[in-house]
Amino acid sequence: MTGGLREPGRFGDGRRARIGLLGGSFNPAHAGHRHVAETALRALRLDQLWLMVSPGNPLKPVDGMAPFAQRLASARRIADGTRVRATGIEAAFGTRLTWRTLSLLHRRFPRARFVFVIGADNLAQLPRWQRWPRIAAGTPLAVLPRPGWNRAALHGRAAAVLRQRRRRPGALLAGAPPPLAPWCFVPARENSLSATALRHASAGGAHALPFAKPR
Repeated sequence: MTGGLREPGRFGDGRRARIGLLGGSFNPAHAGHRHVAETALRALRLDQLWLMVSPGNPLKPVDGMAPFAQRLASARRIADGTRVRATGIEAAFGTRLTWRTLSLLHRRFPRARFVFVIGADNLAQLPRWQRWPRIAAGTPLAVLPRPGWNRAALHGRAAAVLRQRRRRPGALLAGAPPPLAPWCFVPARENSLSATALRHASAGGAHALPFAKPR
């Protein structure tokens, strides 16, 4: 790995690293996100995982959404600054669409091997995303369990379309990249924390949990 721990800049660099991308609103970031990050690092044999804070998710309402700087700060609080990094690179790119963000990352970090890390809820909803076949074709997907979503995700449209490209987690980045990116389901302990529950608890005066739902 060359330069894999440097802060990612919007103009990119030539780092050689296996990097997981966990995108989301992080409104706020919490221990559930950190659990997903650490699980992905181990299961996928990654060098680093980026908590990629969205400037604004087109599929989420703006009501109740904290300012971008506040959400980025909450992601930095649960990151360790080395293997788990919080980044606002999507805002720096000036895009809110996942297919566009991934395209720019591949172009500006041409030697990196990226994996897009999502929850089972997002696999189930993937066909709603703009240009979702392009997302799945160009970047390996790693799907982690989400309470109440796993069966729907694994029997949904996206899983059916991509079924021939499913791999074991440890083999997701093995060998040279294939023409069409593979995907995997990562068996892992489920974490039921959600940013919505944290916001409701905070509004009700409950104690904040120590340590945020990806797109």
